[in-house]
Parts: sequence; structure tokens; C-alpha cells
Amino acid sequence: NRGAGCPFCAAPEKSDEDGLIVHRGETAYVLLNLFPYNAGHMLVCPYRHVGTYDEATPEEIDEISRLTQTAMRVLRATAGCHGFNIGMNQGEVAGAGVEEHLHQHIVPRWQSDANFFPIIAQTKALPQLLGDVRRSVADAWPA
Repeated sequence: NRGAGCPFCAAPEKSDEDGLIVHRGETAYVLLNLFPYNAGHMLVCPYRHVGTYDEATPEEIDEISRLTQTAMRVLRATAGCHGFNIGMNQGEVAGAGVEEHLHQHIVPRWQSDANFFPIIAQTKALPQLLGDVRRSVADAWPA
């Protein structure tokens, strides 16, 4: 079930590098956010085009949960983060940028990641290129 124009349906059809995919599972996959809040900001998405958490199958929910745990472990190992923001925005009113395809955010956080740029300049400094972050995370992902 594919959504026309849906970036989360299109990503798995691309190479891992072009789709920013760090891991492909059975029912879900993990990719870097194209517009990250912090370096290493990942998304866990089911392959199936489904809009909300309550529409996902038990198998999709299970794999999304397991992939989220693994992503946290990999980010701790590769990025040395101190914490995470994890969550889903369900529906446009809740802030979902792509409301028609379920996705869970995993945002690594560091003690020193808050600075004046987001407030004053509406800019977030990201010191790494997405391709470099994707390679690092993908290489550290357990087999």
C-alpha cells in the first residue's frame, strides 16, 4: 500500500545512501531525518503506508519498538549523546510534517546542545554532513 508522493514510501525504493537509510528491517526501517533537529536525528517508519499508530499491526509496532531501542544504543556508541527525545506527531494539528505515513522520531540530545542559534537566528548548527552521519550509524548497526 503505497502513498503517491509520500517520502517514506519512496525512501525504501532508493539506495541506502540516497534514501538516508541506516537499517532495513522486516516491516519497518530506519532513516536519517532530512531536516534534522540535531545530528543523528533518525526516524523509524513502517514500510506500509499507514497514518497513525493505532492503525499499525502488532508486528509493525513490535519492530518499530525494537528498532528504536537499537537506534538509541547505536547513537550512544557513535555520537556519545546524553539523552533522547522520542515521539510521534499524529496528525497535522499535532505537528506531523508527513501526517499520512507513521514515523517515530529519535532525536539525540547532549548537555551542551542548547544554544542561542535556535532562538535568535532560527538556525540549528549541525557540524556533520547527513551522508557522513548515515555511514557512521549504518556501519555501527548490529548485524
